Amino acid sequence: MTATTTDPTAAAGGASTGLANRAAVAGIGATEFSKDSGRSELHLACEAVRAAIDDAGLEPSEVDGLVTFTADTNSEIHIARNTGMGQIRHFSRVHYGGGAACGTVAQAAMAVATGAADVVVCYRAFNERSGVRYGLGQADRALSDDADRAAYSWMTPFGLSTPAQWVAMFARRYMHEYGATSEDFGRVSVTMRRHAATNPAAWFHQRPITLAEHQASRWIAEPLHLLDCCQETDGGQALVVVSADRAKDLPHPPAYIAGAAQGSGPDQHMMTSYYRPSISGIPEMGLVGSQLYAQSGLRPDDIAAAILYDHFTPLVLPQLEELGFCGRGEAKDFVRAGNLELDGRLPCNTHGGQLGEAYLHGMNGIAEGVRLIRGASVNQPGEVPHVLVTAGTGVPTSGLILARDR
Repeated sequence: MTATTTDPTAAAGGASTGLANRAAVAGIGATEFSKDSGRSELHLACEAVRAAIDDAGLEPSEVDGLVTFTADTNSEIHIARNTGMGQIRHFSRVHYGGGAACGTVAQAAMAVATGAADVVVCYRAFNERSGVRYGLGQADRALSDDADRAAYSWMTPFGLSTPAQWVAMFARRYMHEYGATSEDFGRVSVTMRRHAATNPAAWFHQRPITLAEHQASRWIAEPLHLLDCCQETDGGQALVVVSADRAKDLPHPPAYIAGAAQGSGPDQHMMTSYYRPSISGIPEMGLVGSQLYAQSGLRPDDIAAAILYDHFTPLVLPQLEELGFCGRGEAKDFVRAGNLELDGRLPCNTHGGQLGEAYLHGMNGIAEGVRLIRGASVNQPGEVPHVLVTAGTGVPTSGLILARDR
């Protein structure tokens, strides 16, 4: 299997600059991140939504658009009724789990840019630790005759039932092709936990780890250790998107949406795309990256920080390659050189990521991207004019470039 070389800065077919900088994230809000919230998912969602609206300096009655995940259990009408909103002119949902995160902002930005809505709230809330645990995969789930379950039936009889098991297949092939090691994956985990250790909002606040502790953690699905896997979280996160012009008059510096894209690769099979010529890359992320660079007019060298979806450490490495921060097979050296640290070339997941702060299907990562643009991160690595944010990997995915200036 030979990886296909892709130029992530090349314009993707159909890419346009029409959306760039026409909308901005003006408000962010979240609940606490816990393992047992003691509240319903609707309660969590409403808390996060109200906090984001307050942060934007707006009133619930001004919201006329809502976007969330198809996986979210909190319907738009109940969010609107329980937070004091009025008429909702736009509502939409994005599929594919964590891959939806940046897609919610993309749809909100399109709604604002086209006049379909003026104030759009994106939200995600769940009791993922105390309720339905995504890490269990297909085990013990009710049988159904839908197309997704039929596709999984080709994998589950062979012991490929959970996300960790699915990703282990990709990780092993990546190690074989490029010489990456478990220690390389561990360096990602150590960096994320170091950032979480100084973030009071993170579940793993004041709990950094060493590479030796990573290596000693128990196996989940070889070559994945426990500390290669993101945590499970109860909580909620919301974001407010308005026009770029309106954002200038609100309390916080706007995080302009310089690029917003979604992508699904050829022969995509959710997290089990084993039928491609190569399984050591993430072509859907390459597609997202090419669109983001085409829309924004930026290149990898212009990106000062990144929020990379880190549900499993091995998939952070090919993201760096697909997005043009290093060449194929070079991510292990990029990480070894300390480039993801706060003083490195590309400070990454300054909040601690899903490995260290919380697993909110990537929505908390978008919020950290906004804080970096505002200069308000607890681990602020100097001025950040542009930050790139990614959503779920191994699935149809999405991404954003947030900018300080239009």
